[in-house]
Amino acid sequence: MEKEKKTTAVTEFERAGEKFEELVEIMARLRAPGGCPWDRKQTFDTIKTYLLEEAYEVMDAIDARDWPQLAEELGDLLLQPVFFAEMAREEGLFSIGDSLTAITEKLIRRHPHVFGDAQAKTAEEVLTRWDEIKRQEKNGGAKAESILDGVPRALPALMEANKIGHKVAKVGFEWPNVEGVFDKLREETEELREACARGDQEHIEHEIGDLLFNVVNLARHLKVDPEQALRKMNGRFRARFGYIERKIAAGGGKVEESSLEQMEELWQEAKNSNE
Repeated sequence: MEKEKKTTAVTEFERAGEKFEELVEIMARLRAPGGCPWDRKQTFDTIKTYLLEEAYEVMDAIDARDWPQLAEELGDLLLQPVFFAEMAREEGLFSIGDSLTAITEKLIRRHPHVFGDAQAKTAEEVLTRWDEIKRQEKNGGAKAESILDGVPRALPALMEANKIGHKVAKVGFEWPNVEGVFDKLREETEELREACARGDQEHIEHEIGDLLFNVVNLARHLKVDPEQALRKMNGRFRARFGYIERKIAAGGGKVEESSLEQMEELWQEAKNSNE
């Protein structure tokens, strides 16, 4: 039975490898002379926006627990690195094989507890070791100047704030309990009110940033992913506002001509009906 499982796994891996090779070949054909005019026209800069778009569509499929859709979206996402690598190969920069070698070596290097003699019994120990190895890699074995050097500035701000909070918490720069974060939120809210009262736009922006950063800290304390929490709220808002639009349209009215009171009443209806 065990031998049969291993044979099945090998066959599955082989099929996946063949399909990946086919994808690489198709991409090369699309970019080649006589291929697709649109694909041939694309550059690193024009394609990079699709990378983000496809990543978010993967997240939507996960949130919806739509597994067939997730399989399709993962394929769309997988196309993006293949596309980038093909453009790089054409310019003599690197190939998709170089990318695969890099990630394979990195995974082995950063999992010495699996591929070496190191020990790591918990997920937390694994993350700590991962961060240590990553810092050594980024600094040629030298100690990093800051533990925040590993947090890319190019990340979306919400994600960057969350990663910063996690990093500094590991070295003890952390509120002792969640009540400290709530106190800080109240403090930041009051400072924002004061800035608004003065009409100081630059200071208002500053305080909004402080408030948002502390909301992310609160989410981290409560073990909530702030990005996912906001994405789900966006989904709820879309559904509830859609309910408002449908109800008003059904009565022959228009949203833009409706009163705030009418829309608020319908909002509460949608909320209570779990729209």
